[in-house]
Amino acid sequence: MLYSVRPIPPLRPKGFSDLVANLLGSRGICDDVSAQAFVSPDYDAHVHDPFLMKDMDRAVERLYQAIRNNEYIVIFSDYDADGIPGGALLHDLLRAVGYTRFQNYIPHRHDEGFGLNTSAIDSFKEAGTTLLITVDCGIADQEEIAHAASLGIDVIVTDHHVPILPLSAAYAVLDPKQADCTYPEKMLCGSGVAFKYIQAFLARYRDEFSVSIGWEKWLLDLVGIATLSDMVPLVGENRVFAYYGLKVLRKTRRPGLRALYRTLRITASHLSEDDIGFSITPRINAASRMGEPEHAFRLLVTTDEAEAQSLVTILERVNRERKGTVAALVKEIRRVIAERNFDDKEVIVIGNPEWRPALLGLAANSFADEYGKPVFLWGRDGDGIIKGSCRAGGGPSVLLLMEAARGAFIDFGGHHASGGFSVASEAIHSLEDALLNAFRVLAHSHTEIPESPTADASIGLEYVTWNTYDDIDRLAPYGVGNPKPLFIFRDGVIADIRPFGKEKNHTELVLTDASGRTLSAIQFFSSPDAYGDRLQKGRRIDVVGHIEKSTFKRYPELRLRIIDIV
Repeated sequence: MLYSVRPIPPLRPKGFSDLVANLLGSRGICDDVSAQAFVSPDYDAHVHDPFLMKDMDRAVERLYQAIRNNEYIVIFSDYDADGIPGGALLHDLLRAVGYTRFQNYIPHRHDEGFGLNTSAIDSFKEAGTTLLITVDCGIADQEEIAHAASLGIDVIVTDHHVPILPLSAAYAVLDPKQADCTYPEKMLCGSGVAFKYIQAFLARYRDEFSVSIGWEKWLLDLVGIATLSDMVPLVGENRVFAYYGLKVLRKTRRPGLRALYRTLRITASHLSEDDIGFSITPRINAASRMGEPEHAFRLLVTTDEAEAQSLVTILERVNRERKGTVAALVKEIRRVIAERNFDDKEVIVIGNPEWRPALLGLAANSFADEYGKPVFLWGRDGDGIIKGSCRAGGGPSVLLLMEAARGAFIDFGGHHASGGFSVASEAIHSLEDALLNAFRVLAHSHTEIPESPTADASIGLEYVTWNTYDDIDRLAPYGVGNPKPLFIFRDGVIADIRPFGKEKNHTELVLTDASGRTLSAIQFFSSPDAYGDRLQKGRRIDVVGHIEKSTFKRYPELRLRIIDIV
């Protein structure tokens, strides 16, 4: 594949090395003040007043009233790595103010699906609930909120998804994406909104409940997990939450997270956004995908060391089961792809009523990356509704595709790279034709023609040093809106080729630079055979990839993470 190199931006901030200045400028951070704020976030200066959010005052007063009147409160959170930490945040707040008449409720992903449902609300009424607070969900649940209101339950929605219809029956709605909300940061994750709620409550009532100044900053470990997990842009206030979230995660007081670090061999002081994305988030999500979200929640809130270790053991078992189930699902999908031959089709659409929708996103991601085209997979949930997940795989936006094929869906949502959808049973057999037609319409209109991949810079292998790593690491944490810098590393000579892993499906190259220094370069889930005769000892190659620090060997090691070899 041909890679272009990003041109030097015309405007760059001063006071940085040429490399970092170019990286900042290419990310649209051109003036000195913005650049300093980006590389050195200031919690006090760069976090907004929570009372700028619509309905915040009303939401804070209602929670205070519930506590003072000894009302029964339910915290209803989504079941993913944004909603579960968000529910834990409010749990910790209520514990901190000495309140115990509440419960956290996380719906069963397969049986109850996303958002509020009337059966759960009826059970809350039976328990005497008078206040229901949602986390990372609720903004689309107009009927369910109206049902709760009819039962005398006040509903406070905290969410970050785009509103669809007015929630006139809700007591208060905290969502920065509301059209008439003036809150400056529109792209908070669900836990981010819940944290703003906590900030506001403590700003008003901290002294009354004897909560120490700054106590809430210890909650940033959970906000950091959620912000990094939910793929929100890591700029503005989200960057502050990710940046300080990682700092708190490195010294977290939570026994559950410390036990998880030990089991996963994560060195707390070196914990990075990659550890969150590749190790911690999958285990939180695996719990809900396998129908056991409460274990992930308990892991985050427990104060007992023995329970923490027990919960980690359970989550590891659940994660292994999830991997096994997904592996079997991938094998079945691969067989279907081989039988049907999708080579001449621009979109892969496959489904089976026996497949569990909660696992399809993982499989869709795998095949989208492998085939480089959009993949739509569907199954049937516990209520008999056909639901699915989709991934772009380097092709056009799946959200644009679904918009162009809107009539084929009951509902859908997502963003450029991934999404979810539901389809009427009678329409599922025409879904493939609708998406193929949508793809061709977009292609004909020249919408989102895929561009050749672009590297941030081209540098000689001899410039891969700890000084270079430390320099560009000032831009971390990386994620959506702030991608990890991608380089073309020139003129490395292959000194050795080492497949590794139980199945020998990973590759390590030992490269030599012009001075004779050696450097390790690795790629997971790609064997040396994948590159054919391009990998030969003594051959000079260019590597496309990232500079990274590995602590897997219990000491820092500088290496390259291979994306491609050109």
